[in-house]
Amino acid sequence: MISAIAAVGLGIAGITLIPSASAATTAYPKGPAPTTSSIEASTGPFAISQTSVSRLTVSGFGGGDVYYPTSTSSGTFGAVVIAPGFTAYKSSMAWLAPRLASQGFVVFNIDTLTTSDQPDSRGRQLLAAADYLTGQSSVRTRIDATRVAVIGHSMGGGGTLEASRSRPSLQAAIALTPWNLTKSWTGNAVPTLVVGADGDTVAPVATHAEPFYTSLPASPGKAYLELNNATHFSPNSSNTTIAKYTISWVKLFVDNDTRYQQFVCPGPSASLTVEEYRSSCANFVI
Repeated sequence: MISAIAAVGLGIAGITLIPSASAATTAYPKGPAPTTSSIEASTGPFAISQTSVSRLTVSGFGGGDVYYPTSTSSGTFGAVVIAPGFTAYKSSMAWLAPRLASQGFVVFNIDTLTTSDQPDSRGRQLLAAADYLTGQSSVRTRIDATRVAVIGHSMGGGGTLEASRSRPSLQAAIALTPWNLTKSWTGNAVPTLVVGADGDTVAPVATHAEPFYTSLPASPGKAYLELNNATHFSPNSSNTTIAKYTISWVKLFVDNDTRYQQFVCPGPSASLTVEEYRSSCANFVI
């Protein structure tokens, strides 16, 4: 446990300690206090740079593009790896990666080994990319390797569930209109946001997103966001609703920044863009 004197010192240094289920948890707030406008903006408070990683120089995944805050004055950042869906390339998620990086993350938008890779393979590739990003990449010194999240679309979304099951040390996972033949994820111990779409005919929510969400344990945290008037491919183009809750989820669970809890707990009401929202808010462990 941290002594009272040490806690005061950390407070002076600008580090907030937030109680979790087991012990004091260090928070890593990045940027100004959030508002609805700030998390809906197409660009966040951090200027970013980009570097590409050739598939010829890595193993276990298909290379990709890294987006990262240009300045190091805020210290190290959490990392996020994004995987595309079946038959898709990194270009399908290229809108989200820089948007998320500009909020204070190092984001790796990857290609898979082949466009037909199944969710279990995509899960392994997400983890391989995370290991490369935190251990070998040119931006590794900018990253806190203990704070990593995974995001994926379609079979990539199914891959995030696979990655979370394999590596419970991940801090957050987001599955966007996910597809997977496995329906039960009762053993997953990673805070997970599942995003479905009411008009999804490829991975209908009744047989994919909803049972995935229902099977996940309430603790350390889960949420289900169903997009209104949306399709399976809504995550493949700029989408403010997806962005704002993705940002809030990774800020809350990767940065332990409780300033963002207001956006996901209790979460949005039904609207023109949100069909429904559910969460295990009372069981969130930050």
